[in-house]
Amino acid sequence: MPDLPHLLAFIAAGWLLNLTPGPDVLYIVANSLRSGVRAGIVGGFGILTGCFVHIFAAAVGVGTLLATSAAAFAVLKYVGAAYLLYLGVCMVFSRAKAPADLQRAAAAPGERGLKAIFLGGFWTNVLNPKVALFFLAFVPQFIAPDADSKGLYFVLLGVLFNLNSIPVIVGWAAFAGWMARRSAVQKGMHWLDRAAGVLFIGFGLKLAFTDAPAGRAGP
Repeated sequence: MPDLPHLLAFIAAGWLLNLTPGPDVLYIVANSLRSGVRAGIVGGFGILTGCFVHIFAAAVGVGTLLATSAAAFAVLKYVGAAYLLYLGVCMVFSRAKAPADLQRAAAAPGERGLKAIFLGGFWTNVLNPKVALFFLAFVPQFIAPDADSKGLYFVLLGVLFNLNSIPVIVGWAAFAGWMARRSAVQKGMHWLDRAAGVLFIGFGLKLAFTDAPAGRAGP
């Protein structure tokens, strides 16, 4: 494991990376605005669960396959892009709700609604091959070249990265939930949904046109 200074640098870098706006942050914020803080946190934990899949997959070699196989990368890339586009289109064409309905949904989103939000966050993350490549590129920088059991250290640091992201998830959800209680935000919620939908479509198109890792053109 890295020494204390390197471990603190790892934690700080993780916080900064998790604070950076992207599909995951947008998903948390959008669900918190629409259905309350609890929904945003549930969506965040769905994303977190997806990260665990990438970490353990990378540890057993699946992440390396995505980094070395253009075909495997392309398959996951297009499936993930299609899912982001689907989420975006649904939000763009969603029906406007009255502020009272939004308040009721935020107060009691319901178990079925929370399950759908969790699974949405999970698939948003799992189907993004760039997340797998991120862990393969980021985590090994904090593992000593001469360390024994590199796979074990990779998993431990990956788990630490995920646990480290929980305060960020809660923070984004709480901020968006606070914003949702403002009357001006409630009145413009439908347009916020549309704006978020456009951003998801943009993220999906960006993922669709992402090239495979350089120099990895073979299967």
